[in-house]
Amino acid sequence: MYHDREFGLYIGGEWSWGSGNGRKDVLDPATEEVIGQIPDATPEDIDRALKAAAEGFSEWRRVQPWERSAKLRKVADLLRSRIETLAVTMSTETGKPLAESIGEWNACADQFEWYAEETKRIYGQVYDGRDAVTRMAVIYQPVGVVAAFSAWNFPALLPARKLAAALAAGCAVILKPASEAPACAAAIIAACHEAGICPGAVNMVTGNSARIAEQLIRSPIVRKVSLTGSTPVGKQILRLCADGVKKASMELGGHAPVLVFEDADVAAAAEACAAAKFRNCGQVCASPSRFFVQEAAYDRFATRFAEVARSLKPGRFDEPGVNIGPLANSRGLEHTKKLVQDAVARGAEVLAGGKPPADRNRGYFFEPTVLGHVGDDALIMQEEPFAPVAPITPFKTFDEAIARANATPFGLTGYLFSRSQRTATLAAEALEVGMVGVNELAIASAEMPFGGIKESGMGREGGSLGIKDYLEPKFIKTRLV
Repeated sequence: MYHDREFGLYIGGEWSWGSGNGRKDVLDPATEEVIGQIPDATPEDIDRALKAAAEGFSEWRRVQPWERSAKLRKVADLLRSRIETLAVTMSTETGKPLAESIGEWNACADQFEWYAEETKRIYGQVYDGRDAVTRMAVIYQPVGVVAAFSAWNFPALLPARKLAAALAAGCAVILKPASEAPACAAAIIAACHEAGICPGAVNMVTGNSARIAEQLIRSPIVRKVSLTGSTPVGKQILRLCADGVKKASMELGGHAPVLVFEDADVAAAAEACAAAKFRNCGQVCASPSRFFVQEAAYDRFATRFAEVARSLKPGRFDEPGVNIGPLANSRGLEHTKKLVQDAVARGAEVLAGGKPPADRNRGYFFEPTVLGHVGDDALIMQEEPFAPVAPITPFKTFDEAIARANATPFGLTGYLFSRSQRTATLAAEALEVGMVGVNELAIASAEMPFGGIKESGMGREGGSLGIKDYLEPKFIKTRLV
C-alpha cells in the first residue's frame, strides 16, 4: 500500500497530500523502521472535508436502499479479492501474524456484507389512530454527517464497523484512522471509491488527533460522533459532544474478567484463554485480562496457561514459525514493563516470560507473560493492560468471584467457564458487562452487537442494533382532511 500508490487525505472523492507540509512517519513495530508517511491535515483541509461531507450526505441519503446495498456488497467483494495483499500491509503496520491479519480482513468484509443487507431492513412503525381520520407512524432517517475515530489495534475492522453501518443508514462519514496504521483504512476507502459510493459520502483525514477531533466535533455539520479508543479519550470526546448536543457512540476500554469454576474443563479453558489473551499481543479491548480461578482448579489452570505461553514464538510476521508479534509502539512496551514490575513488587510470581526476548534488540517485543497469585491491588488488575501479560489469581466462592470481577469501572466483556448451567447462567447475569462469553472467547461477529456499559462506553456496533446509532426516529401524525 505504501509503495504502489500514494493515498494521503481522501476528500470529496479525491486523494491528496493536503494543503500543508506536515508529515508523520509510520513505523514497522517489529523493526522500528519507517515504512511510510501520512499528511498532517490542516484546518483548511478539515474545512474542505466538512464541506464535502455535507454535500455527500445530501446526495447519498437520496440513494435508495437497494442501490446502497449493492454498493456496500461490492465493497465487501473487493476487500475479499485483495485479502492476501492487504494482510501483508496490516502485518507490516501492526506486527500481527499473517493469520490474524487475514482473519481481521475477513471480519472487515463481513461488516460491509452484513450492513449491505441491513440497509434494506430499516423498519419503521405504524400505529392505529384513536379515530378513523388519524394516522400515526414512526420513520427512521439518517442522522447526518458522522465523525468517526478508530484505534490502531484493529485498523481494518474498527473503521469498517463505523463506515458500513453509517453508509447503510444513509449517512456521510469523515474517518480519522489511527496514525500507527493508516494504510488499512485507506484500503477500505479505496474500495468504497471503486464500489461507486458517491464523492463526499466517505472522507478520510490524518494527522493530529486532538486538533482534528475538536474541529470536526465543534462544527455544526457533524451530527454524530463514533469513537473506538481509550476511556480517557472517550471522556474528552463526550465533553466536546455535549457542547453541540451531538449523538455519540463510544466503544472504550475494557478489562475483561474470566471466571474459571472448579467444575470446568480446566485444561481446555486454560488453552483457550491463553490463545485469546495473546492474540494481537494482548492489544484487544475485549481481551480476557483478569483470570479468577477457583482454588481447586488454580494450579492446573495456571500450569497449563504458562505452558502455552512458553510455546509461543515472538517475531516479525514473515519469519518462520512466528505466532505472536510485537506491541504496536514504544509506549506500549514501557507500559508492559511497568505492569510486570509492579505486580512482582506486590508479591506476584512470574510463571512464564516477564521480559523482552533476549534475541531481539529491535522492535517492541515482550515475552508472553503469565503472573500467578496476583493481588487485586496490582496495577494490572486495575488498569486496562493492552499487553501480553496474563494475571491469574484464585478465588473461593461464587459471590467473591462476582464481586472481584465487577470491582473496576470497566464493563465491556466478561467470560466464564463452567459445566453447570446454573452456575453459568447466574454468573453471566451477574457480570456487569455488555457482552459475556460462556465457555467461549470468540464473541465478536458482524451479526452480533458489540459494546459495553459503565466506563467502557455506550451504544453498540454490529448486529441489527448497530445501524440504530446512525438513525433518528421521526414521529408523524396525520389527520385526514
